Amino acid sequence: MAFEGLSEKLGGVFKKLKSRGKLTEADVKAAMREVKMALLEADVSYKVVKDFVNKVTERSIGEEVLTSLTPAQQVIKIVNEELISLMGEGNAKINFPNKPPCVIMMCGLQGAGKTTHAAKLARYFKNREQKRPLLIAADVYRPAAIEQLKVVGEKADVPVFEMGQIDPRKIVKEGLKHASDYGNDLVIIDTAGRLHIDEELMQELVDVKKIAQPHEIMLVVDAMIGQDAVKVASSFDEALGIDSVLLTKLDSDTRGGAALSVLSVTGKPIKFVGMGEKLDEFEVFHPERMASRILGMGDMLTLIEKATSTIDTKDAERMAKKMQESGFDMDDLLENMEQIHKMGSMSSIIKMIPGAGSVSDEQVEMGERQLKKTKAMIQSMTKAERAKPSLIDPKRKRRIAAGSGTQVSDVNQLLRQFEQMQKMMKQFGLGGGKLHGKKARMNRAGMLKLMGGGMGKLPK
Repeated sequence: MAFEGLSEKLGGVFKKLKSRGKLTEADVKAAMREVKMALLEADVSYKVVKDFVNKVTERSIGEEVLTSLTPAQQVIKIVNEELISLMGEGNAKINFPNKPPCVIMMCGLQGAGKTTHAAKLARYFKNREQKRPLLIAADVYRPAAIEQLKVVGEKADVPVFEMGQIDPRKIVKEGLKHASDYGNDLVIIDTAGRLHIDEELMQELVDVKKIAQPHEIMLVVDAMIGQDAVKVASSFDEALGIDSVLLTKLDSDTRGGAALSVLSVTGKPIKFVGMGEKLDEFEVFHPERMASRILGMGDMLTLIEKATSTIDTKDAERMAKKMQESGFDMDDLLENMEQIHKMGSMSSIIKMIPGAGSVSDEQVEMGERQLKKTKAMIQSMTKAERAKPSLIDPKRKRRIAAGSGTQVSDVNQLLRQFEQMQKMMKQFGLGGGKLHGKKARMNRAGMLKLMGGGMGKLPK
């Protein structure tokens, strides 16, 4: 998981600070030495680390902090603010022109995930902003690159323009005409990559840039290459003039140094991050949210957005109406649990929950197993039992346990948790009462989807 190592080390530093009560200048400087080592071990650029630590130290040894009733919390607040500043103040958005199409040119080294993330980006704008994207297959050198773009484009439900392995300049020119003819308001060009930066690659990209006149040149960088990501970004910017960075494989990089170095060294913002192989494992880069994750404070806003994005409008309407008429039952719970899976792995979800940063991999695995058990038990119930769990007597419990490969005690636990969930629904006004418009109904269904994960309760 991104920043896992850094988060653990910073958590240890702040724990020490909190245990001291009042802080001296020496305490702060000692803590900052540990922060410095943690950042360097996370593969953050040395210059970036030096500047960061100096800023935090200077602000933290002020009288206002040291004489505060909660000095440790003040220091953490300063670290959080400086992390946000390091990664960029607020999300840097794509500026769409008044006259479509908006042209985004993707570039990067081979193996960074450029082709897959071109499709992810197209899918994001299609689903979130109702754009009509077109993918242009201009990588004619890498074996099967065109076919790969067609496959991921189909999965993303986005058309792909390709002309085979001919001059990419001609492909881009004809692709832009196609977009104009068919009313595509967003064009994403998948350009060729190399295993290393060379003059031939850069010249071709410069030629494509002249033809396409892109509104955004987005560099795709593998987060796992650490500080080398900064060197790659600097090289592409010098030759081509990039506008932004898309970091891939951030879920696999436990250090996260690239994310903390790119903006400071290159001046180019990170706008999107890839968090896995699936098309929906893709996020807008919010510096303030990422800083919160690094400091173990979770990221509830992104979690809620993920939950909301998985809700089909018709499904939400149907579920809310059903709840209004007959309440929340086991079938609803099962549906909610399946929706949870669409949001990503349990590990990625857990990391976004405030205070859950200390949850171990073993606990996550136990949670996953519990979810599977819960699903099996519900599927072993009859239609009548799912609709009205109060029907489940000892005999039925034994049958459900046998059918799901669980114990009667597991069935009892599920029924108790379900009863608690129903009570919670009533407290939130989710299980009944009047519906107030489409948004209210969707909020209810969205809340349900988040609550659906509660049946896979992690051990304390």
